[in-house]
Amino acid sequence: MRIRKYDFDYSRRVFMDKVAKGAAGGVLAPLWPTVANSGEVTKAYPDELLSIEMYTKGKIKPGDVITSANVDVVKDLLDPICYKQVKEMNRRIKIKESIKDISKMFNHRYLELTLKNAGRAKFSTDGNLWTDGKEGDIWVGGMPFPDAKTAQEACCNISTSWGRHDYSQYVIPCWSVGPDGEQAYFHNLIWFELQTTGRNDGEIFKGFKDKLRLNTALFTGPNDVKGSSFLSVWYYDQRKFPDLYGYFPAFKRVRQFPTNQRFEPLVPGMALHLTDAWGAGDPMLTWGNFKIVERRPMLGPCADNWYAGHHPNWYAPFHGGPKGKTFFDKTFELIPECIVWDSEPTGFARAPVGRRRTWSDARNGTMVTQVTYDRRGELYKQIEFGTGQMKNDVTEILDADGYPDWSWHTAQFHDIQSNRITLIRHAREADGYKSLFIDDGTAYDKFMTTSAVARLGQ
Repeated sequence: MRIRKYDFDYSRRVFMDKVAKGAAGGVLAPLWPTVANSGEVTKAYPDELLSIEMYTKGKIKPGDVITSANVDVVKDLLDPICYKQVKEMNRRIKIKESIKDISKMFNHRYLELTLKNAGRAKFSTDGNLWTDGKEGDIWVGGMPFPDAKTAQEACCNISTSWGRHDYSQYVIPCWSVGPDGEQAYFHNLIWFELQTTGRNDGEIFKGFKDKLRLNTALFTGPNDVKGSSFLSVWYYDQRKFPDLYGYFPAFKRVRQFPTNQRFEPLVPGMALHLTDAWGAGDPMLTWGNFKIVERRPMLGPCADNWYAGHHPNWYAPFHGGPKGKTFFDKTFELIPECIVWDSEPTGFARAPVGRRRTWSDARNGTMVTQVTYDRRGELYKQIEFGTGQMKNDVTEILDADGYPDWSWHTAQFHDIQSNRITLIRHAREADGYKSLFIDDGTAYDKFMTTSAVARLGQ
């Protein structure tokens, strides 16, 4: 039987061939050269990868809601824990049209640098990232590997600059829900993130060439953890663990903690661990055995998904689970190509995780979802991110250049073995702090030193 070149399975065969050959993204044309020329992904993919209605042959269309009644139609487009959430836990997912305009999937300056510096990122023999492959030449900014061909390149796209801004200050309400569907814990977390190298402004912050970022996590509520804070000093050398300092009001002093214990809750009751941040919460080279498993379409919450902008403090409704409190309302779209890659925690002798599988959106390199497996190979945990422009018909957050800003909106961390889930949301303000992306020159002294951590807790 003769196989037609452009039949419905053409994309699947192309993806398989690309994985075997270690080729970059795109089906009908190379993805990032197409993006650079047109600003869109349309010419890189056939229609059935940009239309959920065509992909499902009319069974699902934009505006529909995925429920337990129809989830089997799109089972191959979901991670195994998301499928279980919909099939067994009454999760509902609204479907929208796929984004084709690449500018809606980035903050403006980061996208400009990604296009400008494409092709300049290289790994040295020790696995670290350098500009043009010259050891000592700090990465000049933007997504290092927009046309990622290996799993390590896909990981580097996430770990090099988490929030893709030079400075990010997030107000994060955190709901932790027990297996009975009731809220077991609520925390207010303020997350400060200062990029020292690979910045959008082209500078090296305070000359810290040996550092990658500074990151402080401050809990402002409830009272039993209020004032607890943690400072992580990240090294540019991704073989080194960050220096981790913590302050607890009960002890009234800053302590240095071991940083290889990254698979434990920041505070009791949360399913969020240090290793989970952005799906790449550890130095890249403390993980190994990187491998691309496949390239494939995927459903995920990655653009035009800012329900929260309709609420004064950027909140969104809950639904699902035994009490209607287990999941945020979210809208998914058909992502034409995800890079599905595995890695193992080679730098952690006692890690409860044996393997993690990450789905990276080939269009912008962000993590869509991640599933980890325990040492026995059993499903352990899901991390699901929702990202996109901070813009809707009610609210618009603009960057310093007047463009709609981009960030993460929601995330969920679901321990499937205990059936405990922590939901976090990017909120406008809480406890005297506001979410923002501009450093007025005081952030380092206020939030990024050990003395600052002690002051925050008092």
